[in-house]
Amino acid sequence: MSTGMRVDDREPASEAADDDTLGAGYRPLLFSIAYGMTGSVGDAEDVVQDAFLGMTRARRAGTVINDPKAYLTTSVTRLGINHLRSARVRRETYVGDWLPEPVVVPSDGQGPAEHAELADSLSMAFLVLLESLSPVERAVFMLREVFGYGYPDVARITGKTEVNCRQVFARARQRIGTAEQGRDSAPRPERRAAGEELARRFFEAAAGGDMDSLLGMLAPDVVFHGDGGGKARAVRKPVVDPQHVAQLLVGGLRRVRMMEISLRPAWVNGRPGAVLCDAGGRVASVVELEIADGAVRAIHSVSNPDKLAHLGPVSDVARRKEPRPKGQ
Repeated sequence: MSTGMRVDDREPASEAADDDTLGAGYRPLLFSIAYGMTGSVGDAEDVVQDAFLGMTRARRAGTVINDPKAYLTTSVTRLGINHLRSARVRRETYVGDWLPEPVVVPSDGQGPAEHAELADSLSMAFLVLLESLSPVERAVFMLREVFGYGYPDVARITGKTEVNCRQVFARARQRIGTAEQGRDSAPRPERRAAGEELARRFFEAAAGGDMDSLLGMLAPDVVFHGDGGGKARAVRKPVVDPQHVAQLLVGGLRRVRMMEISLRPAWVNGRPGAVLCDAGGRVASVVELEIADGAVRAIHSVSNPDKLAHLGPVSDVARRKEPRPKGQ
C-alpha cells in the first residue's frame, strides 16, 4: 500500500489539511463503505475521520502514499471490521429489532441518500441481512457485491488471499442470496418517480385511516419492523399480515396527529419514506418503505432517539443536499 520515505518538515496541521484536501473527493465512497460496515452514521463518520488521521500520521512518520484512495479504502474497511467485532456484543443485548441509523435527505434533494454513493444497495433491509455475516464476510461481500471491486483488490484491502476471498464471498452470497430478490430493475428516474408517488398515497391513506386504499398498496408478505431500542415506543417484534400492518399504521398515525407531530416526505437509505417531527422541530421517527412490483413489501421505522441524534432539528435535514455520486 505504501513504501517508506523521508519525513518532510511541514507542520502537522498543514499535513492534515493537505490530506483532507487530497481525500475530499473520496469521502462519499469512504462513508458508504464505513456505513455499510457499521450501520451507524456517527460510527461511519468516526471511522472515516480515523482513516484520514491514520494517513496523516503515516505520512508524518515517513511513509509515502502513492495511492491515497487505495490507502483510505483499506483503512476504512479494516477499521470497520474491528468496530464490528466489538459492536456484536452490544447488539446481542439490544432491546427489540435492531435497524441501522437512517441516512436521510429531503424529498427534493439531489439524490436518495446523503453521502452514500451507492445508496440503492444500502437499504435498511440489506444492512439488516448483512448482520448475519461475520465482520470479514461482510467486508468481502460488500466490497465485491456493492462496490464492484475485483478479487485482487478485495484481497489487498482485507489482507486475505484472493482464493480465500472467493470462498468467503461464495459463502456469504449463499447465506443472504435472497437479498437482491424483488429489486426493481427499472431505471432510477422511473423508480424514483414511482416510489415517490406510491409513498405519497401510502402516507395519505395511513394518515386518513383509509384501510382499503392502504391494504391495496401492501404486498401480501409485507412486514413492519420497528426500532425503539427500549427508549421509545415501538413494536418489539416484526408485524406481519397486511391487515395487522395496516391497523398498526393507522393507529400509529392517529396518535401522531394527537401529539401534533408532522410528517414530511424524505429519502431514507435510498428509499422513499418520511421524517416525523414534533412541534419544536425534533425528529421523533424516520420511516423507510421497501417497494417492489408496485407494492410496499417492508416498512422500517426507527424511533430510538440515539439513532436520530445525528439528524438534528428537522430544519437541518431539510437543508441537506447530497453531493452527486462519483464513480470509482
